[in-house]
Amino acid sequence: MTQQSTTLSRRAFLDVAAKGTLASSALISGFPTIVPASVFGKNAPSNRINVAAIGTGRISRGHDMPGVWQYDNARIMAVCDLDSQRAEDAKRLVNEYYAKKSGKDYDGVRVYTDYRDLLTNKDIDAVIVSTPDHWHAPIVIDAVRAKKDVYMQKPASLTIAEGRMMADAVKQTGRIVQVGSQQRSSPQFRYAAELIRNGRIGQLKTVYVGLPGDPSGDEEPQMPVPKNLNYDMWLGTTPDVYYTEKRVHPQMGYDRPGWLRCEQFGAGMITGWGAHHIDCAHWAMDTEHTGPVEIWGKADFPKSGLWDVHGIFRTEALYDNGVHMVVSNEIPNGIRFEGTEGWVFVSRGDAAVTASDPTAKQQAAKKLDASDPKLLTSKIGPNEIHLPVSNEHHGNWLESIVSRKEPIAPVEVGHRSCTACLLHHAAMKLNRRLYWDPKKEQFKNDAEANAMLSRPQRNEYAIKAVASSR
Repeated sequence: MTQQSTTLSRRAFLDVAAKGTLASSALISGFPTIVPASVFGKNAPSNRINVAAIGTGRISRGHDMPGVWQYDNARIMAVCDLDSQRAEDAKRLVNEYYAKKSGKDYDGVRVYTDYRDLLTNKDIDAVIVSTPDHWHAPIVIDAVRAKKDVYMQKPASLTIAEGRMMADAVKQTGRIVQVGSQQRSSPQFRYAAELIRNGRIGQLKTVYVGLPGDPSGDEEPQMPVPKNLNYDMWLGTTPDVYYTEKRVHPQMGYDRPGWLRCEQFGAGMITGWGAHHIDCAHWAMDTEHTGPVEIWGKADFPKSGLWDVHGIFRTEALYDNGVHMVVSNEIPNGIRFEGTEGWVFVSRGDAAVTASDPTAKQQAAKKLDASDPKLLTSKIGPNEIHLPVSNEHHGNWLESIVSRKEPIAPVEVGHRSCTACLLHHAAMKLNRRLYWDPKKEQFKNDAEANAMLSRPQRNEYAIKAVASSR
């Protein structure tokens, strides 16, 4: 079944959500029958976390929905996508998984094509946000105001300003929000951070962050908007531009989408993979709630073509603690920490989240390496710094929903990691040294740079600001 379109505007939805008077799920007809508890193991239906997936493309199908449905205490009960064809595909995917798991026919997934309608369903406890980057913050803000817990894909936001609005909204509502910085749930990244925090390489001096690269593309012709795609809403807060398939996502299959290479919707690899690696660098540097104070660098940008995110680049930053960070796509993919007494390198190795990920396997074969092999067998003593342990990122989120304790990648930390990435992007664009105040979250005496903290937003989809809770 397909959710019928409504005239509910985003601003009207926000006004209703802010008053805590969302429409009762009893008003929503045709809700699928609750299936027996045996389908989901020993967990009673009343104890299950009802989850909805918003955005059902490549990362959702290959990573986020499987990450949740593997747990018996959670059930994916709804899917939503602005591409109705993808929404129906997701419904089939989830129904088929639960049917195979139970050995019985299953048809318990509802389809939505507007997330605002989904958020009015009070039977839904939590949502997974796996949309393009420009929709992350708006949906998370709406979801937490609708009293939903959230798992959101990284990067946290399109701009620093909307990231701050999102983090404030989460704090004010008290919802559990996990940022999809899943490297925190990989043991080698945690261990590397503990080695650095506990002084195994002496005083940390320099951090090298290597990211994959992104190719440019050709000019692409205007095409008719597919009948199955709500393209105007897909553009969201961003400017109205003509439709062409490579600007959005493939209409056949789930290969890597073209929007990843358009600055209108994201910043390219500096946030795409930078949000992972800089986040883990901050973890090791003990700078999760702050950021750099000076940033500079340069990058090559395509001079023509649809895809216009940065190409070859090298940016650098200084932190208040004296650590110097270098970020570039010409450095092996991973993070190298250099101190006064040695170095440690950490990466994903050849692991990939999806089959189309640019993992640069030839440059990052080792998950963990060090100047002295003995470092890699060093035991972290009982009186030393031990970082939080998560064995699986989606599972950690579900545990936090039950316990109401902070997850391993909370939204404030994710916002700071994304902010650092966007500062590097600003340095690429302005090609000069920038000075940042992490407390005020503003550039110092630099109106041109501060103008980049936000972007103009189309009125219908504009984010409604909330007062800062800091």
